[in-house]
Order: sequence, then C-alpha cells, then structure tokens
Amino acid sequence: MVKVGIIGGSGLYDSGLLEDSRQIKVNTPFGRTSDLVTVGKFKGIDLVFIPRHGKGHSFNPTEVPYRANIWAMKELKVTHILAPSAVGSLKEEYRPGELAFTDQFIDRTTKREQTFYGGSQVCHISIAEPGCKYLRNLLSLEAREKNISHKSSGTCVVIEGPRFSTRAESNVYRTWNADIIGMTMVPEVILAREAQICYQTIAMVTDYDVWKTDHTVTLDEVIKVMGENVSKAKTLISGVIPKIADVDCSCKTALDSALI
Repeated sequence: MVKVGIIGGSGLYDSGLLEDSRQIKVNTPFGRTSDLVTVGKFKGIDLVFIPRHGKGHSFNPTEVPYRANIWAMKELKVTHILAPSAVGSLKEEYRPGELAFTDQFIDRTTKREQTFYGGSQVCHISIAEPGCKYLRNLLSLEAREKNISHKSSGTCVVIEGPRFSTRAESNVYRTWNADIIGMTMVPEVILAREAQICYQTIAMVTDYDVWKTDHTVTLDEVIKVMGENVSKAKTLISGVIPKIADVDCSCKTALDSALI
C-alpha cells in the first residue's frame, strides 16, 4: 500500500491537499515533531503532512527536529516522502521561479544528528544516490506534462544556516560545480534512507545567491517568487501523488547491508 508523506518547507506550511483531515500527536524517541501531524486522504490515497519549520516558521534549519519528523513518518507507515524546500541558485541556468529535483548534495552542516543509530549499533548507510530515482523520474515527467519549468537533477550545497553565505563562500561553492544552495536537505534525506522510505526533494529556486553581484535581491521579490513556487509545487505534487506506485526500489532495502 502506498502512503505519501509531505514535509513542507519555507512558504508551504499547509499542503492544501488533504481531505477528511485531522491532526494527531506522534510520540517519538527523539522528542516532538515540528508540529502536530496532519493525516487525511487525497484522491483516495493516504497522506501525512508535517510542516518542517512548524507553523509560523518557528524552527530555524538547525533546530528542526529531523529525527522526530522522519520517525513519525515511519511510525505512520509512510512509503514515499515528497519534500519541497526553498533554495538559492549557484548557476545562471537555475533560474528563480524554477523547480529542481535534487539528486546530489554536498554537506556543509556541522551541528546536526544524522542517524537514528546513535547507540550500540552502527549503521553505515549508502548515500551515493541520496534521492529516490523512481520519484525523481515521476516528478520530471509530471513537470513536463504540466509545462512547469524545472531541472530534472541538481547538486545542492547544504549549509548550516540560519545565516546566508558570504560572497566568498558562494563563489567557492560555484567552483565545486554545485547548482543550488539550501539548508534542510541534510540530514532529512539521510534519515529517510535509514528509515527505508523513498524520499525526493523538490527544490524551489527563489533567487540567485550572493555570487551574482549584478542581481539585487529584495525581500518583496523573494516573497513573490516563493509564492509562485509554492503554487507550482502544489500543482506538481497533486498530479504526482495518484501516480505513485508500490514498485521495487532500492530505498526499501537500504538497511540490508548497512547494519554492523
């Protein structure tokens, strides 16, 4: 049975898709989730929604209870997670207003717990291909069908935050051939792999990072683009959910050779 989880990022605090919804509290070994978990249905498919930063954006990227959120998804038997998040662009061709289905990351975080296995058992999880290829292909096909401007892949530099990069840092990341920059893909994607849940980021490009000196970013502009991105992401997600099938995927057997 397919059960879809959505972890809403900046600007997406309510999926707007749920029917017959109700809010529940899920107890986890890692404390509270970012907010109450909303469960319901969409076109007959079970759906679970958690706002990553809490309603009202009360958690900064470092403080998000990532382990609690993913544990709750697993506890509720979620099989696939779609995870929208706002990002900046490190390349001219990744334009504000576009979506990118990230397939790689470079981890620059320093303060986050990245595993459920912090006790006597060690888990060396394979993360060579961080996202779910099956979900990424579905998203790309749906974006083309709905004529949503997008990139079907991309490498994201994940920084600690909550501050943004200096221009020097931004230019270094560009020399690494990274495409976008964000603050939340890690450790979320790693924990989802440990939970053996198919996971895919939907990166919503809001602006060019500070490397682009001839492009002045204003708050009004970012808010406008973010609103447009959220609308595109909801359109995309609503089209993809009914097409998700319970197919064989390596995400579901990630622990087979990972536990010591």
